[in-house]
Amino acid sequence: MPEEGVPLTPKANLLTTEEILTLARLFVKEGVDKIRLTGGEPLIRPDVVDIVAQLQRLEGLRTIGVTTNGINLARLLPQLQKAGLSAINISLDTLVPAKFEFIVRRKGFHKVMEGIHKAIELGYNPVKVNCVVMRGLNEDELLDFAALTEGLPLDVRFIEYMPFDGNKWNFKKMVSYKEMLDTVRQQWPELEKVPEEESSTAKAFKIPGFQGQISFITSMSEHFCGTCNRLRITADGNLKVCLFGNSEVSLRDHLRAGASEQELLRIIGAAVGRKKRQHAELFLMFHNSPPGNPSIFSWDPLHVQGLRPRMSFSSQVATLWKGCRVPQTPPLAQQRLGSGSFQKHYTSRADSNANSKCLSPGSWASAAPSGPQLTSEQLTHVDSEGRAAMVDVGRKPDTERVAVASAVVLLGPVAFKLVQQNQLKKGDALVVAQLAGVQAAKVTSQLIPLCHHVALSHIQVQLELDSTRHAVKIRASCRARGPTGVEMEALTSAAVAALTLYDMCKAVSRDIVLEEIKLISKTGGQRGDFHRA
Repeated sequence: MPEEGVPLTPKANLLTTEEILTLARLFVKEGVDKIRLTGGEPLIRPDVVDIVAQLQRLEGLRTIGVTTNGINLARLLPQLQKAGLSAINISLDTLVPAKFEFIVRRKGFHKVMEGIHKAIELGYNPVKVNCVVMRGLNEDELLDFAALTEGLPLDVRFIEYMPFDGNKWNFKKMVSYKEMLDTVRQQWPELEKVPEEESSTAKAFKIPGFQGQISFITSMSEHFCGTCNRLRITADGNLKVCLFGNSEVSLRDHLRAGASEQELLRIIGAAVGRKKRQHAELFLMFHNSPPGNPSIFSWDPLHVQGLRPRMSFSSQVATLWKGCRVPQTPPLAQQRLGSGSFQKHYTSRADSNANSKCLSPGSWASAAPSGPQLTSEQLTHVDSEGRAAMVDVGRKPDTERVAVASAVVLLGPVAFKLVQQNQLKKGDALVVAQLAGVQAAKVTSQLIPLCHHVALSHIQVQLELDSTRHAVKIRASCRARGPTGVEMEALTSAAVAALTLYDMCKAVSRDIVLEEIKLISKTGGQRGDFHRA
């Protein structure tokens, strides 16, 4: 809960009981077989038991679930079970009562634990416990949560920390799935992977001999957009096809205006047809971090619930949702960074120093040439007949390769000031450019036809503001061990970062100049090292 609380929606704006049931009937008729009541907190709604009871009568609805903070669960669960509630998720981010009070801004830890045990007592198996893991807050409790599954039929679901309005999201707080998995595996190396359903949002594991299991919802590091089959209707009646998308369609307003069932189906079908291939407005960040540092690899949609297509939806929608899948995420070369407005993080290294002037500031001093400057008198990417050909590096020895490239973007005074003050409508241009540079280095071989694919061990993109020239200086560094150099990766990184800055600022000024894209240094090759003066 944010410190300042959250504004409450006026009761008149919320869906009535009958409106909820009308929409539920429509979706179930069209193939939805699972409905989950979430929140906010659904158990504070006085008609929640009646809603469950009436949902239970819908032919074709197989699962009715609830996601709750657990405060009122022990008191209401017997009635809810009798009404037809079949699945329970309980949100609990800590097992420390004082920390619980800090996170949710109220007491109630013992009531939540009472609710968990009541659910087990009434035969729910598994009882799902949702735990959002945040660095510096509760990542030290991973093993305590996992240990709960030894004697209790719980599915403890560790959720990667995601950005939402008001939660002061910071990527340094995000603990990735692989880091969490490594922590658990160190304690229980016998941890086993458990098969999951095709459209599951969680990766499940079990410790042999334990009653329950643990799961990881990897919405940030390994998004599951390609198998997402969920839809969400907000409490005030807006349909969202992606949790992170800004696009919403008010079904409430159409209901209250007297829309027919066919009109509602057309509106819903059109919204589902616009569902994106990957979650909207979030970055893709690729960064090889040093051990122990946060690492983010890609970004997600999360909860919206079970859709099985029937032919009543438009053919476009039926095709889109065929087999409960949306079109797969395109190759990285086809992906485009979205814009967002998150806190400013200026470096792909968690231990770097950042200030208002520069990003991960490094030495910009020029160096003198060193080492033998051997060059070839012939082009290496053509064969004896002059046709394009990829160089065979199969017999070349693996060596440590490092390359540094740079670029300069002359923004002009107006665009420069907006970038400096982070006032662009598209978002933080420096962060987006940095992430674009990191991503570009990884897909260089997909962009430059005759480049070999290189497994990069480190990428760093630094951006420095130059107020005297109203410019941004970009420096990209790539490292790998292999038989071929990484100068193309460094140059591609710097160039794409520069192009991204242009894209972010073009609405303000078209008089932007990209210049000085060049190799600064290259080490580890057979022809010797290169350092530009």
